[in-house]
Amino acid sequence: MSKPPCTGSFLASSRRGFLRRVTFASGALAVAPALLRGQNLNNKLNIGIIGAGGRGGANLQAVGGENIVALCDVAEDRLEAAGAKHPKARRYIDFRKLLDEARDLDAVVVSTAEHTHAPATFWALKQGKHVYCEKPLSHSIEEARLIAGAAAEAKVATQMGTQIHATDNYRRVVELVQGGAIGPVREAHTWVARAWGWQTPAEAEANGDIVNVQDRPAGSSPIPEGLHWDRFLGPAPERPFHNVYWPGPKWYRWWDFGSGTMSDMGSHINDLAFWALKLRAPRAIEAEGPPPHPEIAPASMLARYEYDARGDMPPVTMTWYQGTLKPPQFTEGLIPKWGLGILFVGDKGMLLADYGRHLLLPEERFKDFQPPAPSIPPSPGHQAEWIEACKTGKPTGSNFDYAGALTEANHLGNVAYRLGRRLEWDAAALKATNCPEADALIRKHYRRGWRLG
Repeated sequence: MSKPPCTGSFLASSRRGFLRRVTFASGALAVAPALLRGQNLNNKLNIGIIGAGGRGGANLQAVGGENIVALCDVAEDRLEAAGAKHPKARRYIDFRKLLDEARDLDAVVVSTAEHTHAPATFWALKQGKHVYCEKPLSHSIEEARLIAGAAAEAKVATQMGTQIHATDNYRRVVELVQGGAIGPVREAHTWVARAWGWQTPAEAEANGDIVNVQDRPAGSSPIPEGLHWDRFLGPAPERPFHNVYWPGPKWYRWWDFGSGTMSDMGSHINDLAFWALKLRAPRAIEAEGPPPHPEIAPASMLARYEYDARGDMPPVTMTWYQGTLKPPQFTEGLIPKWGLGILFVGDKGMLLADYGRHLLLPEERFKDFQPPAPSIPPSPGHQAEWIEACKTGKPTGSNFDYAGALTEANHLGNVAYRLGRRLEWDAAALKATNCPEADALIRKHYRRGWRLG
């Protein structure tokens, strides 16, 4: 049985003092990881798995060739299924107990619900463990900054679970954009059709959203056998169990547990724009959509980011769309109507991409175009890349410095939407200079018995 909430473990400096020591880098630096046990590629890591179902099950399979020595999940059936495949692994319900007993661990994989990504990840980093964390890296902007700082201090191998970052297609797009194939890019658009969030019943039916809800339920449901609801809640405010929250992806749309489509799919789609355009912190953000719901993230919205020049790259505006909203080039029929996409608009043309393909437009203009020879080395696979980094010190593509900045930007889109305000952003101070009420959404309060930093 897991122990009560611990307040004495994983002690770090105060949040305010820690933030003062964390600098916001001007570029995504690949920090060489520390090697815990003099690893080489033929040795096996001792890995702890925090979250063994859903994405956690996929991640466990991907790293299962290493030594899986500890497993944790709040659902006993998922824990038992993972334990059957790794019978020698210790089993835990509470990840804090796993980390209390983590002396023999080299690395940790975090695949919990979004609201517990940061505590598990931060505390593992403070113990000097290599960490792979599913996207999004955190549940708040401040958490993302704290994690990036802890990773820099620990000098360990880190990777956020944006698996598509490892694909050849993304690499070729980055080479084309940075090589000037479409000229200087001053405008970018990213979109997904996913509409998981608050919708009217008619919208939910049209979108096939079978788990649509309108408000927090007044009552409760019986807790499923073997589900430790209090451990699932973790740092979130207490509320009774209801089947509208569990299992995933139901929790994903509730602000207390997730951040909706923006931070989830934005981790994948905005990643390509971030990488190709060398983005970090925007100078301003504004958002549009239906009136914000106090409990549930929106199904449809857009967020517009303004970025200053980066080296020889000019200022650029990047706009995110989800649900029914799409960029003007899409609605006007100027580009193919792909269900999700990343569109770069340059002075010499456009480049449209998704997960597995890309297209230079207008096609007639580029019919004789010869792409440059590949210059970005291939990845062995997203999780394999992290395993290699743990053992050899080789950098990863979605390390927590890079992924932290991406996560912060995605959360900023949600903050601007929820406040209905254009935000002037001071990244170093972690403040919207024109909107002090944003502080309450930039940072989050943990319930008693939980803390970060």
